Amino acid sequence: MARTLTHQSIEAFQSYLQEQERSPGTVENYLRHVRAFARWLEGGPVSKAAAAAWKEYLVARGYAPATVNAMLAALNSLLTFLGWRDCRVRFLRIQRPLFRADSRELTREEYARLLAAARGTGRERLALLLEAVCATGIRVSEVRCLTVEAARQGRAEVSLKGKIRTILIPGKLARKLLKYAQKCKIASGEIFLTKSGKSLSRKQIWAEMKTICGKARVAPSKVFPHNLRHLFARCFYRATRDVAKLADVLGHSSIDTTRIYLISTGAEHARQLERLRLIS
Repeated sequence: MARTLTHQSIEAFQSYLQEQERSPGTVENYLRHVRAFARWLEGGPVSKAAAAAWKEYLVARGYAPATVNAMLAALNSLLTFLGWRDCRVRFLRIQRPLFRADSRELTREEYARLLAAARGTGRERLALLLEAVCATGIRVSEVRCLTVEAARQGRAEVSLKGKIRTILIPGKLARKLLKYAQKCKIASGEIFLTKSGKSLSRKQIWAEMKTICGKARVAPSKVFPHNLRHLFARCFYRATRDVAKLADVLGHSSIDTTRIYLISTGAEHARQLERLRLIS
């Protein structure tokens, strides 16, 4: 019997991911990728040859290797869930990068300009949100853990993938959060809410950040929530030189993941080469 993907099987996969306590962002990304595969199949049967052909299609379309592997991870997870492990495909082999593209690196100066732009346009909530993410290193999906109670205690408890970690909230940030909550008449619970009182979604935060790129004179390619987490990681490491502690703060299971956050830019790498003084 031919194996085919149906709307019901993808919905069941979504329920499975949620039962596994995957983060909302992971669930959203996995579903987007498997639906892209389903559209590409156009109702055709699922097979190892089809999965391999999709992999080649993604490469031919010019997707970055890391993006291709992320899409394959979602597909392989779906295939495992459906019991079709024999259809899984291997990831692209990628050499660990030595440096990050300058076009993706958010600097302290650019971060400061984003804050100024948000405040200059009367977006108090956005400015405070940028500071909250950048000063704590939390994931955008963890913003809802910044509550009035957490601000009062100076710490927030985050539960993800069966692990619980404590996020310390700097005193100055805690005072700002409480002052904002009082102004918005939020007595308890989440601080960052929509006008209707709902949690801010990843898409809403992303979209709001993009609206201030022009005024801040920062390339849109650098302005997204996770880049604030990267900036926090680099600043924390420069201050402590402790990659193990940084991994704990960020909630990483592997230090190898943390090291990716600390990759220097191309310009920094070039300066390091110059300092070797190996050219007469």
